[in-house]
Amino acid sequence: MPAFDLSGAKRSLMLCAAIALGGCATTGDRNPADPLERTNRQAFAFNEAADRGVLKPTAKGYKAATPNWFRTGVGNFFENLSSPATIVNSLLQGKPGEAAEQTLRFVVNTTLGIGGLLDPATAAELPSHDEDFGQTLGRWGVPSGPFLMIPLLGPSTVRDFPSDFVDRFLRPLFWFDIGGEARWGALVLDIVDTRARLLPLDATLDRAYDRYGFIRDAFLQRRLYQVFDGNPPESLLYDPLDEFDEELDEGLETEPGPDPEPESEPPVEPAQPPA
Repeated sequence: MPAFDLSGAKRSLMLCAAIALGGCATTGDRNPADPLERTNRQAFAFNEAADRGVLKPTAKGYKAATPNWFRTGVGNFFENLSSPATIVNSLLQGKPGEAAEQTLRFVVNTTLGIGGLLDPATAAELPSHDEDFGQTLGRWGVPSGPFLMIPLLGPSTVRDFPSDFVDRFLRPLFWFDIGGEARWGALVLDIVDTRARLLPLDATLDRAYDRYGFIRDAFLQRRLYQVFDGNPPESLLYDPLDEFDEELDEGLETEPGPDPEPESEPPVEPAQPPA
């Protein structure tokens, strides 16, 4: 499952983790949040081809050529760089406590953690949070809109796709002029490292009857739970099996049943001759 930008890669990692944990995403069913399904499937096929041809082999080579401590440091570094976006969006969502905790994590990991390569904040049991501008808009009441499968970027929605650019400007790599080559190099490293982390989960996706439907439904479900901090209103939950149950109930109500058997009359006893 390719994801070619920083925020998209992080979302894909969380998506596959949710799938691996047995989320109740469905496959191959109608979803009212996906009116552009035909176009999205074409983009998904393109992304799959790009992943098989370029990204996945590169990730396998990267994993084989680098030690675990190096990949852990790379993951810590880019995770730490996402903290400013989380801090700002936590404040915009009215969560000053989470913003303070994430700020403390960012300071500790940036200083004691050598620029974020190490993660002493986790060792100190400082909680980590994950907020983005798409979640902020969702908390403000902005609907997600139709599901989108973006070429080279992966799953998104009409609300989340432009929001990714807002979060990108909150990353420290965009605050400092480190040069175009260094910025692109960091982008590629983050993408390849994240894809390498997804390699063990490929087998889970391969078992899905409909990979596109599986990823779409899991992504939409995860985003819904993120916006509402794990407690989405039932009115917003969608399960295609519910629709099937309703259609089945309607069919049972309208389908005529078997003709009732005629009531049998009690047998007539023969008259007894007079004594």
